[in-house]
Amino acid sequence: MIENPTREEMGKMLKKSKRIAVVGLSNNPERTSYMVSKAMQESGYEIIPVNPAISEVLGVKAVKALKDIEGHVDIVNVFRRSEFLPEIAKEFAEIDADIFWAQLGVENEEAYNFLEEKGYTVIMNRCIKVEHALTK
Repeated sequence: MIENPTREEMGKMLKKSKRIAVVGLSNNPERTSYMVSKAMQESGYEIIPVNPAISEVLGVKAVKALKDIEGHVDIVNVFRRSEFLPEIAKEFAEIDADIFWAQLGVENEEAYNFLEEKGYTVIMNRCIKVEHALTK
């Protein structure tokens, strides 16, 4: 069963985080991933687009995969369909980021269990922008 941290805990995590890698970030301003990432960027977070199909978005050069990011990542925010989460969770574990965050409507028990067993903080089916707004 997927158990998220409390809203208060999520707020603390967001306050101490600086770098968010966004898997599946679209360069289409109509897409939720774009709107959410733009809002987070405007709130002071460094956004790293992870999408092999685009070269840049929000003024930042995109990387093809999580392993292509230089330096530490605080949060990996995932905008991909739920069935892709186990594969993304394995990539996440390889880069040793702090928080695996699957966006609203996205959850996968296999990925959750894999990351939990390794001791990672996992949040699923929650909007990072909403949690940020509610916990500022």
